[in-house]
Amino acid sequence: MALTTITARVDEKDKASFDAFCSNVGLNTSTAINLFVKAVLREKRIPFEIAQTPDPFFSEANMAYVKKSVRELKAGKGTAHELIEADDE
Repeated sequence: MALTTITARVDEKDKASFDAFCSNVGLNTSTAINLFVKAVLREKRIPFEIAQTPDPFFSEANMAYVKKSVRELKAGKGTAHELIEADDE
């Protein structure tokens, strides 16, 4: 079987942590990546769930704050300000 090289850019700290993890479980980095490649080819999908991190803007606490602010504005509390636009540089 002919071998080839895959090159990927990874954050320096992430690489160090990944190398340490691999070492702790008795693998080297190349073997761990090969395990991932084989799993993708075998399952024809990424072999784990990829979940998006929820946007903190839509957290319950922030939505409650936004709704409270809207109620206050509708009740006449608040101050109107001119729009300040940032210069595109």
